Amino acid sequence: MNELENVIEEMDFIFFATAQHKIEPDAFLKSKEAVFLDVRASEETQTVKFHLKLHIPVLEIPLNEIPKRINEIPKDKLIGIFCSSGVRCVIAFAYLKAKGFKQVKILEGGYSNLMTNLLPGKIYKHINS
Repeated sequence: MNELENVIEEMDFIFFATAQHKIEPDAFLKSKEAVFLDVRASEETQTVKFHLKLHIPVLEIPLNEIPKRINEIPKDKLIGIFCSSGVRCVIAFAYLKAKGFKQVKILEGGYSNLMTNLLPGKIYKHINS
């Protein structure tokens, strides 16, 4: 059995019922050892770019470039994967897990949930915590 098959086999009812593959943006942005992995296309990141300098580092690697740029993604940090609808996140999640990444989560809720966590009050609380 290959690594992708092993990853898929671990994704049983309990895995999905307990949302082991997801993380809320609020919790993720509070992480000290994390990286925001934006897997949207470059056309999308050129239009809407996330600068999370007060929170965590951002990596912009379009989904189709992940195989050739995988060495840019740290294995020792929590990786929060983001895309506009969640489809590319799921693909990236399964791929990274199959490549041995242990701390990988899908950022829940797309743009609207992320932006809610980047309002001035939330940023202020983050800076002062």
